[in-house]
Amino acid sequence: MEVKNSILSFYAKLCCMDVAIKEFESVGLLSQVSWNAMIDGYIKMGNTIDAFHVFQRAPMKNVISWTSMIAGYARNGEGEQALNLFVQMVRSCICPDEFTFGATLHACSSLAVLGFGKMVHGCVIRYGFQAYVYVGNGLVNMYAKCGDIKRSSYAFNEILEKDLVSWNAMLFGFGMHGLSTQALQIYDEMVAHGMKPDKVSFIGLLMTCSHAGLINKGRLFFDMMSSLYGLTYEIDHVACMVDMLGRAGYLVEAKELSSKYSKKDTVEAKSSSYEALLGACSIHGDVRMGVSVRDDLQHSVDSQKDMGYVLLSNLYCASGQWKEAEIVRKAMVDQGVKKMPGYSWIEVKNKVTVFVAGNISHPYREELYMILNSLDPEMRNIQILPQGSIVCTEWLIENKGTKRFF
Repeated sequence: MEVKNSILSFYAKLCCMDVAIKEFESVGLLSQVSWNAMIDGYIKMGNTIDAFHVFQRAPMKNVISWTSMIAGYARNGEGEQALNLFVQMVRSCICPDEFTFGATLHACSSLAVLGFGKMVHGCVIRYGFQAYVYVGNGLVNMYAKCGDIKRSSYAFNEILEKDLVSWNAMLFGFGMHGLSTQALQIYDEMVAHGMKPDKVSFIGLLMTCSHAGLINKGRLFFDMMSSLYGLTYEIDHVACMVDMLGRAGYLVEAKELSSKYSKKDTVEAKSSSYEALLGACSIHGDVRMGVSVRDDLQHSVDSQKDMGYVLLSNLYCASGQWKEAEIVRKAMVDQGVKKMPGYSWIEVKNKVTVFVAGNISHPYREELYMILNSLDPEMRNIQILPQGSIVCTEWLIENKGTKRFF
């Protein structure tokens, strides 16, 4: 029996679930390790549905069972389920460990639910895990992504033995909040403490320089990454540089950089840098270069991707070229390109409510439309008007400035 349980766990860890299931069904008495291995195997494949079925069937659930399921939901973009399961775990009197808290804080970060994150922080203190670096890193990241940079900084300072992840999390936190001085100071302190920056560190630095308009600093970090630290450029590094140069109006330099690295990069890399450049063209209203970039994007990458079409359509809308924008929309339809709907969410009284663009089935839609209609004249009175670069392209094309929310 013990041998069969070991074989089952072996195949589950390798994600050979077909074989693992056969062993699972043939073993008479399954061990706790076997149940957990099956859950983990499904999670690694991104199959949270079957993982949860196994989780529910398990006669005994230990902290590993609960944590595997919570982490699986968090990693697969199902943050609400992760948080609900964490609550069930605590109510079941199962003591979380540092990995449980790390996974739960990751879910809070992805949903940007500050209230729930604070509650988890309280549990961290209650169970005595505030000194664990893995949990501390999760708190730094959670507070930063939930908009509370002061608490993020406090959580960072509370970590006694900081690792590279700690420094990177704080660097990103300051960078995403536009606090470039503090972000660069964190980098200097990190190096002074003997930490060698990695590729993630440089993404944070380039993002910071991009948002703060520190062009020369950004160029310096980009060169330093290769010349001083011997790191190779990834998709995000090139895209950050293109975005930084494009935002500042250096469109020609941005295009040259994009072309230089797209020749040897993957389809995904080409798409990422070209889309950043196309977005910059939209910001500066450079329709001519935008069309050129869109042509390069269409010839170089998957024509079924919607982002290039959307950005070009936004560019036409921003410059008032409605006919051209409609042509781009028609091309999307003709080529079978489907635009992924945008969505957002809000946390009220520890409950997350999701809003999806174009969805008219929201239970409170009448109240929502009433509020939007009341806000519209107020926005227009203080001259807050829709701009093509920041609102839905379909809305602009179909309405050309008229009022229509659904």
